[in-house]
Amino acid sequence: MVRDERFYAFIVSYTSRSRSQIRRVCLHKKWLKLSALLALLVMGSALYGFYGLTQQASHLRIEMENQRLRAETERQRQELNDLNHRVEAVEDTSRKLAEKSGVVNNGDQNLHGAGGPAMPLNAAGLAALEIKMNRLETDMRAHEAVLRERGFTPSIWPVDGKLESGFGGRRNPFGGSSYEFHSGQDIVVPLGTPVVAGAKGTITYAGWLNGYGRMVEIDHGGGLTTRYGHLSEFDVKNGQVVARGEFIGRVGSTGRSTGPHLHYEVRINDDPVDPLQYLLGSTKQ
Repeated sequence: MVRDERFYAFIVSYTSRSRSQIRRVCLHKKWLKLSALLALLVMGSALYGFYGLTQQASHLRIEMENQRLRAETERQRQELNDLNHRVEAVEDTSRKLAEKSGVVNNGDQNLHGAGGPAMPLNAAGLAALEIKMNRLETDMRAHEAVLRERGFTPSIWPVDGKLESGFGGRRNPFGGSSYEFHSGQDIVVPLGTPVVAGAKGTITYAGWLNGYGRMVEIDHGGGLTTRYGHLSEFDVKNGQVVARGEFIGRVGSTGRSTGPHLHYEVRINDDPVDPLQYLLGSTKQ
């Protein structure tokens, strides 16, 4: 006896006159199995594709998080480097100021020699370094206050006038489109106005200097010097010790100058710095 491998489905259709007609549709079992297998393959492929998309999304999130962590680590490393440089600079300045002012920091008397390679710091280390930085800056301000009281730092204006061309880049004052670096602060006052020393010190130069015209330079110690340029005359000589507020010369327009004014310059270790930070914290004559 031959086994029937067919699967039968009967569909009844109705006509508009309610007459029925029966049709028989035969499906072989192997086609039904094949259809089921294909459906399973399609579903499996869809599930695998969905799983792949979820994995790709997960990898993308992990990569983005890694990039964020790397950027955060680099930012912290840069902050640490900047803070270390800041601490070193303040330590050096504070030590020089302490030696010059004679102020002794009792908290540092028991310090011993230390060294070794630098190691990365965590958040606690950064916080400790920030505390140390704040302490050093406080000490430095105390030393500066002592020096200011003793007259070694510029604490008064050399002349009382109008601030014009400042420290840094500027357009060529003699015309044209070129730019140049200006190493001091110009203070406009009438010709012949008396110029006084901004702080106590020793005259290291009194004469003609290219670009400055007649110029006086005063050494205040600790690498701090001031220059007074474009003078019409001066009444000091090399090696002379002057007090804060002492007359040193008169305003002129000598050298590379477009009119009467004083070129006031502050230098630390012979590098010019912005004199405005001293002028704004100084008193008028």
